[in-house]
Amino acid sequence: MLSEQSVRSGEPAPLNIALHPKTRVTKLRKFCVTINMKYPVTPAIHLLRKEKVPYVPHVYKYEEKGGTAGSSKALGVPEEIVIKTLIMEDEKKNPLIVLMHGHKQVSTKELARQIGAKSIAPCRPEVADRHSGYQVGGTSPFGTKKPMPVYAEKSIASLDRIFINGGGKGFLIEISPKELDRVLAPTWVEVAI
Repeated sequence: MLSEQSVRSGEPAPLNIALHPKTRVTKLRKFCVTINMKYPVTPAIHLLRKEKVPYVPHVYKYEEKGGTAGSSKALGVPEEIVIKTLIMEDEKKNPLIVLMHGHKQVSTKELARQIGAKSIAPCRPEVADRHSGYQVGGTSPFGTKKPMPVYAEKSIASLDRIFINGGGKGFLIEISPKELDRVLAPTWVEVAI
């Protein structure tokens, strides 16, 4: 686990991450861990670097239609801490981002009620791609093409760490929910079912 205190102090941070056996952490900088591995530098990564967010990249073999169950299995972490990024829209076709635990679903009726919309529905994949600038399966809430309001399940904030898409299929980043809150400033909702 990457702790803010260990990052700021410059001490080695205990990392509970699943990496390829030949991958090793080489040094710890003030705001990020340098790891000897190749990972995509997406708009999400550019934003995290700009905002000085400590993160740990995780690249794994992407499984089509594997969802968060596939990524949690590949990384050896509970599906509860793998957060999915969903692009939805209201009745006026205004897009929004919903962040939810991997093992839960979103009650769109409850979300609509909580945010004062008549209805909320998932976007079609091609529409979600246009709004976010990412392909479905590799959608990150960071560095989206269009600015969109972000709604996050309240219980995500109580986790020590989360794994969330870094902007590519088979690419998750490990961050603190506090950093997610600081950078995205989501509206916290209770819509999990």
